[in-house]
Amino acid sequence: AHMTCWEGCDSNEDRRDAMRVATKIGVPFHVFDFRKEYKDKVFNYMIREYAAGRTPNPDVVCNSEIKFGIFLEKAISMGADFIATGHYARHLDTECPLGHSVSKLLVARDSNKDQTYFLWRLKQEQLKYALFPIGDYLKFEVREIAKRAGLIIANKKDSQGLCFVGKIDFQDFLREYLPTRLGSVVNSAGKVLGTHDGAHFFTPGQRHGIKLGGYSEPLYVADTNKETNTVVVAEGASDPILYREEISISGANLSYDIPEKISARIRYRQPLQSCRIENSKVIFDSPQRGVAPGQSVVFYADGRLLGGGIIEK
Repeated sequence: AHMTCWEGCDSNEDRRDAMRVATKIGVPFHVFDFRKEYKDKVFNYMIREYAAGRTPNPDVVCNSEIKFGIFLEKAISMGADFIATGHYARHLDTECPLGHSVSKLLVARDSNKDQTYFLWRLKQEQLKYALFPIGDYLKFEVREIAKRAGLIIANKKDSQGLCFVGKIDFQDFLREYLPTRLGSVVNSAGKVLGTHDGAHFFTPGQRHGIKLGGYSEPLYVADTNKETNTVVVAEGASDPILYREEISISGANLSYDIPEKISARIRYRQPLQSCRIENSKVIFDSPQRGVAPGQSVVFYADGRLLGGGIIEK
């Protein structure tokens, strides 16, 4: 099946490739047009979050609302028992103490490609229909299998980033949808160092895009304030104002059996960080750099995805 979610985005090429693979392996091929739903549920959400001074993760929303949302519903209505996707993740069904089956997600065998970070919002009623056939393979093994099967996509490049952004700078892309507004760049003492054209174009931890020179170390965004339209910067990656030990979260989706020792990451591919959860707070053993409200904090233990939440502050 091929889902069209945005005009362009190499959609025609991807659709042709999917059709050729379906023909090669002898299965029916279906095309679904989800452009309206994607714009409503994913794209507009992303723009609203940036306008509010937050840094969203549209891939997380796309998985829960589109791929395992309306696409899953459509597939079931057509008689499908499961949907199989190309996510690097592993699926395990176990029995909980109450006696019913529980679906758990495990990290992929290829830890460099693991995509469980983007799947934390999936509910039990979605996971029970999910298959992840490449989760037990390394990337090069997947390509070798595709080559042996004579599939045209065997050497296709990996997809990169948000396809609707295209090849332009992401801040330039946002300027097409969000207004510019002159504001101040300040240091931790409140001293004005320069100006910017909108706090909503900046994310905590960001290094590029701060157009100020004359400093011995790179400047990093430490914080933004939408109300005052201020960007606070730190000089150097070791500046204490870049770090947080405690964060608040909302919209948590967590396993029923959270163990005592857990780890988390606040961005994709970040090494796991030891932490604990106390109500709606996450307290890390070590301070974390570049904590961005709107991003996902995702929890793990012993190679198992425990769930996640949205960083509030």
